[in-house]
Amino acid sequence: MTIDSAEPDAPAASGHRSEPDRTTTGRRGAADPVKALLHRHRELCARAVDPLEIAAGLEAHGVTDRTAARLRHRDVFSLAEEMYARATHDGEEGPRAEATARTGPRPWWAVLALAPGVLGAAVVAGLRLTDGQPRPAVAAFGALALMPVLHLALRRGPLSTRHRTTATARGWTCWLLAYALAGDGLLSAARVGVPHGPWPLATAPVLALLLACAPAAWCAHLFAARAGRRLTASRGLEEFAAAVRPLLFGALGLFTAALCGLLALCGTALDQPPAYAGAGALGLLLLLARLLTARGFPQVPGRALTAAGAAEALALTSVLAARLPGCSFLAVPVDRLAAAAGPGAVPALACGAGALVLLVQAARTLTRASAHAPPCEAS
Repeated sequence: MTIDSAEPDAPAASGHRSEPDRTTTGRRGAADPVKALLHRHRELCARAVDPLEIAAGLEAHGVTDRTAARLRHRDVFSLAEEMYARATHDGEEGPRAEATARTGPRPWWAVLALAPGVLGAAVVAGLRLTDGQPRPAVAAFGALALMPVLHLALRRGPLSTRHRTTATARGWTCWLLAYALAGDGLLSAARVGVPHGPWPLATAPVLALLLACAPAAWCAHLFAARAGRRLTASRGLEEFAAAVRPLLFGALGLFTAALCGLLALCGTALDQPPAYAGAGALGLLLLLARLLTARGFPQVPGRALTAAGAAEALALTSVLAARLPGCSFLAVPVDRLAAAAGPGAVPALACGAGALVLLVQAARTLTRASAHAPPCEAS
């Protein structure tokens, strides 16, 4: 009887002991996803110098506040704080100290940013010093030489990107620059009759845009450096966004002021209209497109460049097509716009609308901490 009475108690005691085990297991199960997340982003945690940098990386990988709530954290930043603390306790201070000691960008990217403007100035000087048959040869050589120089300048420094730009975006960018050079002259000639070359080329705005590569790179570097400091000092994602937004608008304003100064300088030196509206809108459009592409958002910039280029091409085509019998109505919108504000109103509206779209997109995306997180590989 003693044995029989003890046997029912044994399972009860065993069951009583197994309940805490299940509770402990449940708690471990709740903590295990954080450990798995820590393992998956171990390179990010090793490089991070503060929790917000981990939060930025998690946000870039699609971890939201809802995901953090399932892991018993109020938001992504709270989850990042635990991951940062656990990575520290795991003895990963070595990589973090190495990341802190990393130096800034090498200064030679600034020299590369000056190269397009220097080469552009040399080509313009060659065009003004030559006449007759050598002049087209100088223009062709300059155009062919500028392409690799621009490519090299954009592959280094703060405007570089790991994301390949599409052939469509590159093609429309070349078209926008070509229109800035010859579009207004061709449009003016087409409005008065069938155009036959050569029509006047606007070398001053294009030269100013080439010279503006240097201030564009410096403004991008200034924005990235200040945003990186905010990434270290901020204590939350919303606080970071509120602090970075004025930095973005300040960098864009500084670039716009520098571009307007270069337009005035080139217009005075070459005795040509500076085209503040058209060239200024184009410069801002190209800078915003490059900033977004460099930070991993190439889709909207590609569409904006395509739309702006297509609008300019449509305006020019409509004026040319109006010379066909019975098609004069096609040129009415462009004729009225050009008569009211000049031919430069076409690129000003096309590029200005694209720049406005990209400005809204940049205010949404470039103020996220994930846009400034260091690259990491999730395993």
